[in-house]
Amino acid sequence: MSSTQPVDLVVQRPGVIGAVKSIFFDPATRQKLLAFASLLVLMVFFSVASPNFLQADNMVSILQSTAVNGVLAIACTFVIITGGIDLSVGTLMTFCAVMAGVVLTFWGLPIYLGIFAAIFFGALCGFTSGVLIAKLKIPPFIATLGMMMLLKGLSLVISGTKPIYFNDTPEFSAISQDSLIGYFVSSAPIPNAVLILFLVAVAASIVLNKTLLGRYTFALGSNEEAVRLSGVNVAFWKIVVYSLNGAICGIAGLLIASRLNSAQPALGQGYELDAIAAVVIGGTSLSGGTGTILGTIIGAFIMSVLINGLRIMSVAQEWQTVVTGVIIILAVYTDILRRGKQ
Repeated sequence: MSSTQPVDLVVQRPGVIGAVKSIFFDPATRQKLLAFASLLVLMVFFSVASPNFLQADNMVSILQSTAVNGVLAIACTFVIITGGIDLSVGTLMTFCAVMAGVVLTFWGLPIYLGIFAAIFFGALCGFTSGVLIAKLKIPPFIATLGMMMLLKGLSLVISGTKPIYFNDTPEFSAISQDSLIGYFVSSAPIPNAVLILFLVAVAASIVLNKTLLGRYTFALGSNEEAVRLSGVNVAFWKIVVYSLNGAICGIAGLLIASRLNSAQPALGQGYELDAIAAVVIGGTSLSGGTGTILGTIIGAFIMSVLINGLRIMSVAQEWQTVVTGVIIILAVYTDILRRGKQ
């Protein structure tokens, strides 16, 4: 028995070393650490550049703006991990908000039916995109580009090109604007939208890491052909992923409509770029197979802090767009370099 003791000790020691190496040398972990460090650097820079940046009201504003973009980015994370892309998430968010407006304002139905309608129509549109991609073999870029234009037109047609206001449903604004947390955390109340963002993030992380859907999501992005040859119904799981993506976009539609107390049919286009940028900045590879929800949330905060900081410094809107474009290009190039090293 004594002769086996040194062997046990030798086996345990590499385990500790391996754990340390996984923290500092694992590409995914290193990307999350780099993204978090970038977030801290941005916050320090804007804090020095403007004394108004760290004001409680401004911090809450950053959190609230991150809520919508963060939920959209979570939706995109699932699709991008499979090796796909969804350019329709911004207009899908708007379409879901419009459908909630139809149910609540035009038809005068209870609020829970409006919430259900937004999520249901989001899932239905995601299901349609999934069928186009998985069954009809239309490339994701083209299928979702067409869906983006389709949903933009439908939103304008259904709403009559006019905003739909929720004045007859005052409790609808509570979804995003009210605060269950209240003043216990800061001098400015943290809105429910932020709480919903983190609840969606936790649920999405569990699905991605602890369920069969999550395992197939990673498998499809790593080697779709191998998954197909192993007997898995690839088309079915792709459709499920895109349907889930659409349902999460429905939640984003509820958040933005509640925040504005209206469904703005012309809103939405351009949100997909910020969401995709947040996903890539957070370490999810555009080629598929890798990604985390935590990284995506960090990426969403980076985008929100950057845009908010530029506004605080009175940078012109057109230059804000230029900076956002540069960030997207750098994020994609970083992903290419990361894949090349792997």
